[in-house]
Amino acid sequence: MIHSMTGFAVQNRDLGSVSLHLELRSVNSRYLDLGFRIVDDLRQAEPAIRERLAARLGRGKVECRLNLQAGPGAARGLALNAALLDQLAEAEAGLRARFADAAPLSVHELLRWPGMLADDSLGFDEMLPAIVALTEAAVDELVASRRREGDKLAAMIRERVVRMRELVAVATPRMPAVVLEYQERLTAKLRDAVASLDEDRIRQEVALYAQRIDVAEELSRLVTHLDEVERILKAGGAAGKRLDFLMQELNREANTLASKSPATDITAIAMEMKVLIEQMREQVQNIE
Repeated sequence: MIHSMTGFAVQNRDLGSVSLHLELRSVNSRYLDLGFRIVDDLRQAEPAIRERLAARLGRGKVECRLNLQAGPGAARGLALNAALLDQLAEAEAGLRARFADAAPLSVHELLRWPGMLADDSLGFDEMLPAIVALTEAAVDELVASRRREGDKLAAMIRERVVRMRELVAVATPRMPAVVLEYQERLTAKLRDAVASLDEDRIRQEVALYAQRIDVAEELSRLVTHLDEVERILKAGGAAGKRLDFLMQELNREANTLASKSPATDITAIAMEMKVLIEQMREQVQNIE
């Protein structure tokens, strides 16, 4: 399968007191470029998320956003540490037995005592398994999104390949006539311009120039490159860089075809080919 580098995924997990929200956005890039926007409370999750993204994605600029939001039971529940309270009461009773005039502990002092209030919110270690599962689900969704986009890109490229084959099929049988027409025109010009040249010299000059305008080799290479484009699309995988190279080769042959041909209809075919190649090249930039 061909994969685009463009995709989007979003996943949520409700953990009761809090909920996790993860977004993945991907666009084209020469390499795999991972960026993270993670709330401070979950910053420790970045290595785990990075590992899972790198394992599934080959190229693309990927932005990961992980947020922590209040769940349905938004208010945190607070509870007194009964064991600690008993220990303090016992310690205070012992002290007051020896120091009868000692002031008792106030409610304010008790509440501020370290460890007296227990917070029922989830800690990072408790949330990490959920974050990992959330990431894996989001990566699955992102890969599926990039695959759907890749299918569209591959279909568009195949349409251009079909049209280019049609143009090659038109140009190939036309070339012998183009060469012959050019030979006849050149022969007439040489005879008019240089009366002293004999027929053998004229034929040699005409044959030499005819070789220069013969584009049979370029047309053959165009077909070979188009075959390779279709083979790569069928094979799938990381195809972007190989297809980009083939677009350069196709463009080279189309340029040569346009520059060598003396016939306006062949030049028009070469120009249309260049437009099709440029359309394919733009889409290839988005392929992983």
